[in-house]
Amino acid sequence: MDAPRIAVVDYHKGNLSSVVRGLARAGAAAYATDNPDEIRSAEGLVLPGVGSFYDAIAYMSESGQDRAVMDAVADGAPFLGICLGQQLLLECGDEGVPVAGDNEGAGGGAVAVSCSDDPGWRGDGLAPGTVFEAAGRRWVRGLGLIAGSCTRLDGSRLKVPHVGWDQIHLVGAGASESACPLFDDVAEGANVYFTHSFAADQDTDPAVVAARTHYTRSFASAIWKDRVFGCQFHPEKSSAHGLQILRNFASIVAAARDGASYMVAGRVMQGFVTRQAGDGGEGA
Repeated sequence: MDAPRIAVVDYHKGNLSSVVRGLARAGAAAYATDNPDEIRSAEGLVLPGVGSFYDAIAYMSESGQDRAVMDAVADGAPFLGICLGQQLLLECGDEGVPVAGDNEGAGGGAVAVSCSDDPGWRGDGLAPGTVFEAAGRRWVRGLGLIAGSCTRLDGSRLKVPHVGWDQIHLVGAGASESACPLFDDVAEGANVYFTHSFAADQDTDPAVVAARTHYTRSFASAIWKDRVFGCQFHPEKSSAHGLQILRNFASIVAAARDGASYMVAGRVMQGFVTRQAGDGGEGA
């Protein structure tokens, strides 16, 4: 079987080399690219993560990478967001958003602001990278592939940023396994490597949470919806557990490409796996 071609999206903020090397060790033909056409044509995508939510999504919007990613996902390419890459999957975030009166965007352009009195508004209908206000609080619209927002961890009780090894607690099939194929052969409570100050907030759709980590709050340390996956931690820095996760993602990309069967929670899935609320998944 040919190695799956996985594009690591270069939005000029991410940690590319270690992710490319990790995917190569996992058996993928991985390459970094900032070209929207190459992003659209990839068999699988990884969005790595370093930097702020606003700067990253603003660059992706200005360069056309946001549309290329969403086109590829719509065409069925499996997607893995890592750290900031998971956060950008959400509807909005408040990290690095220009304050009121700051009229310069990340690329030097004017910041357009839409407003709503609804504190629960997440910028529905706005393009990625658009700054908006909800009940006086400023946000920037993310890719919007996952319902929820990204906010800063509370540092009043524990140190923020959250840096170092911590456990992931799997959600899905049972206490010792996950329904999510990204965690095949990864043990409940596995220690993985984190370095972040922001995370998915409590408004994240619980149906897409594949793993949780308990720190200053309980947050979604992994998400899964259809062919879209995210890890708040860094699998490329997480030793054997991280390598297994990257191997699983490479297998998912190959299965999506080839229409092959895939094991999830002991069940054989034909073609690719899609997740349904309240179910471990079903064949596509």
